[in-house]
Amino acid sequence: MRVYYRLLQTWRTLTSKPQSSDLLEIKSVLSPGLYSLFIQMHPSEQAHSIAVYKDLQNQDIQNKDLLAAALLHDAGKNRYPLSVWERITIVLGETFFPEKAKIWSEGEPEGWKRPFVVAHRHAEWGADLAAQAGASRLTADLIRRHKGSMQNNKGAITSDHMNSSKRDFTDTELLFLLQRSDNLN
Repeated sequence: MRVYYRLLQTWRTLTSKPQSSDLLEIKSVLSPGLYSLFIQMHPSEQAHSIAVYKDLQNQDIQNKDLLAAALLHDAGKNRYPLSVWERITIVLGETFFPEKAKIWSEGEPEGWKRPFVVAHRHAEWGADLAAQAGASRLTADLIRRHKGSMQNNKGAITSDHMNSSKRDFTDTELLFLLQRSDNLN
């Protein structure tokens, strides 16, 4: 099941692109510097980020830092754009050889290890790019930490909290929301 899901996710990622109406909305949400960073992303990454953003909005989450992080969490992939085959290599490697993929992700993004290094380090690079483009400290921190383990954040948000009118989430709760929406989309 996990393999099928990852392959379907990869296919959607490779073939999707954002709608014009979504780009207009995003332009009104992000500052000019952050929008410039967003628009440099691969169209499929833009579409994925918009899906994460909309998923959070559908949960009635309006935290501006979290929503900006949702839109820019994969911006670091711009630093070393990946081909279709490199993206497929990441999915297959992480699905069938997860421990090896961790080893392959160390070092510089060169040679055959390049896609694994990009997958591993894009959050760090994206946070730096977002900060340089004017993102808040919290937005950059959420981007930097979005690829971390959700194990540390399990139970971070109770269903009572999600269903209440209280919407002042802690940083850990915001990270959990970003990771969950990223994983679902």
